[in-house]
Amino acid sequence: MFTNEYRWEFCVGMQVGETYEVHWPHSAAGACGTPDQYQTPFYDGVFCNLDEEKFSTLSAQDVADAVGVQAQVFTVVNDERYFYPDLMRGFIKDGEYGKDIAMYTGSTTGTTRSNEVCSSYAPITWQVDRKCHLISASSFDRLCETMRLQRDNMTLDMHAHGSRELVKDSLVANNQANRRLGGHDHHHHHHGHDHADHLWADGHGHLHEEWF
Repeated sequence: MFTNEYRWEFCVGMQVGETYEVHWPHSAAGACGTPDQYQTPFYDGVFCNLDEEKFSTLSAQDVADAVGVQAQVFTVVNDERYFYPDLMRGFIKDGEYGKDIAMYTGSTTGTTRSNEVCSSYAPITWQVDRKCHLISASSFDRLCETMRLQRDNMTLDMHAHGSRELVKDSLVANNQANRRLGGHDHHHHHHGHDHADHLWADGHGHLHEEWF
């Protein structure tokens, strides 16, 4: 299942057996629940409810209060036992998927960021699944198909982007928090969360409830 090729219809340049990290930005300044919720580049989406004048007045704390990212890492396999139909809507909570979460403050990321060039958008809250999970190639192809159907042109997100260099220890936030789901199963269409799932960063080394 790691080497059997898959005939990609929508995603560009992806391969079975490779590992990819998916980010789901959340924003109180975005357009959640509307046809404009999903946009490329994602900066447009997370700040689309702000006019230019309001955007220019945002402090670092305003960004921390409003914006956060969830992330999961997947190895792509050609095996329909690992099919999840709706990656567009958020990260997977199903058994071991989304169970062991690290929460911390960070910034936006990508190849234009480094240990010398900082992001303009920081601090933001990250919730990252510590484990790498298997997922079917068809799940990613469904995700790319869904991107293609959005009102905004999301073509530039239908291929994998590069990752930034590893952050120096001296630049890493020291406010990491842990979260593990309880013993009951969580399915990817399940919407019941405990309070620890809703955290936001205050910019002073603390994480609080009711982030998103």
